[in-house]
Amino acid sequence: MAKLYFNYSAMNAGKSTILLQSSYNYHERGMRTLLIKPTIDTREGVEAQISSRIGLTAQADLITPTQDLEVHIRDTHAANPIDCVLVDEAQFLSEAQVWQLAKVADELRMPIMCYGLRTDFRGKLFPGSAALLSIADNVKEIKTLCWCGRKATMTLRVSKTGSAVTRGAQVEIGGNDRYVSLCRKHWVAKEIRQES
Repeated sequence: MAKLYFNYSAMNAGKSTILLQSSYNYHERGMRTLLIKPTIDTREGVEAQISSRIGLTAQADLITPTQDLEVHIRDTHAANPIDCVLVDEAQFLSEAQVWQLAKVADELRMPIMCYGLRTDFRGKLFPGSAALLSIADNVKEIKTLCWCGRKATMTLRVSKTGSAVTRGAQVEIGGNDRYVSLCRKHWVAKEIRQES
């Protein structure tokens, strides 16, 4: 039975690497995947690709915040059958888009694997993550580490000078230059690194 999967973590846990490895595994067995990512993720510029910190990349379809994912997937599948859909940066999906993915999994019996952050830098759920946590058939945490060695569950936004940012828009695109993964204790204390 096909399911809707949500694999979540804090920043820098290797979500995109795992997504790309999953796609590779399908291709290795002669199957076709559809890779999707929201247009809001501009870290790679305007290119329609998913890339990981370790250098893996693959072409992806860019989707807008209002785009109907069920229609997009059905049209793509009709033109050239696909066996699995993989979604990067799933936290940026709307609630409606998550329900569209669930409908595809249920009606087309196609696995839908979503990867993304659970919470923002303020500890609040993203809309896409909230919907996925509510309705996904399978929810799995991908673990990463805080500087102290404990499991990192939170993401802290940092300024260009390296100090903690506690206010601002929920979405500000960035990587290691703007975000640090921390355990809850150090996120609450806003301790970005161990003092020498």
